[in-house]
Amino acid sequence: MPYFLLKRLLLMAPMILGITLITFVIIHLAPGGPAEIQAEMSLKASAQAIENLKRLYGLDKPLHVQYIDWLKRFVFFDFGTSFVDGRQVLEKITERIPITLTINVISLFLIFLIALPLGIFSAVKQNSLFDKITTVSVFIGFSTPHFWLALLLMILFSIKLGWLPISGLQSLDVSDMNRLQLFMDRAHHLILPIFVGSFGGVAGLSRYSRSNMLEVIRQDYIKTARAKGLKNSEVIFKHAFRNALMPVVTILGLSVPGLIGGSVIIETLFSIPGMGQLFYSSAMSRDYPVIMGILVIGAFLTLVGNRLADIGYALVDPRVKIGGKG
Repeated sequence: MPYFLLKRLLLMAPMILGITLITFVIIHLAPGGPAEIQAEMSLKASAQAIENLKRLYGLDKPLHVQYIDWLKRFVFFDFGTSFVDGRQVLEKITERIPITLTINVISLFLIFLIALPLGIFSAVKQNSLFDKITTVSVFIGFSTPHFWLALLLMILFSIKLGWLPISGLQSLDVSDMNRLQLFMDRAHHLILPIFVGSFGGVAGLSRYSRSNMLEVIRQDYIKTARAKGLKNSEVIFKHAFRNALMPVVTILGLSVPGLIGGSVIIETLFSIPGMGQLFYSSAMSRDYPVIMGILVIGAFLTLVGNRLADIGYALVDPRVKIGGKG
């Protein structure tokens, strides 16, 4: 197991390097640089002023030189300063990443908590009324865009019914609240964003776990277990469930980038000051250092999620440990 983990952790370094190189080139080739964006806000900005801004930001150097300069700083965890407000990039990301992680971790927990039982029982009760209702619900979940669902829920629960806040993380009278009230107020504000973040994931994972369970319960060893007279619950949860879980572990690792990407939409729509909203505003203003910082951290979290999936594989299937030693 240690060799298995060490090998995969070492592979993260070249992958991070490749991701930063591709990302750096793409964002610098995108039309409209930070100097041009800032010049558009001032009618009196001259061509010389734009050139001065490029020189100030180091954008007048060749692209490969800019990347090497960025890489030298990155080695020491220095992501530079924001072009917009001059603050340290790491400081801006650090103050926003807790809320993004909170929303994503809770969403991921709810997705697995709801989707796995749904998928398993749909497979065990194949073609029953429960299975048909679940299938229809899953297709609705697949076909519903996040932003459209978010707008519908905001109109219904915030504007029409007035039950939930429409945006933000806290109420205006937060200064008069005690800790419990603060916690409840924060939870109240996060209900809609977490629901929207979980909705599509539940649909996808439940369908995936259903198809895996169906494939497993048709295997010969499951028929043999049933022929021995074992209870159906024992056959499902002791013999079938663990094998059906294998491909689902992969989904766990692949869910991380999707949730981080989804944060851009959800946090922007609900005006949540998280990493997703910061990325959107930075992309609109071409704030290259902040964009690179967020993408690197997002890539790191994605790779960590994949490594966790590898560990999950090793825990579920002992053959993976043997393969890792070879």
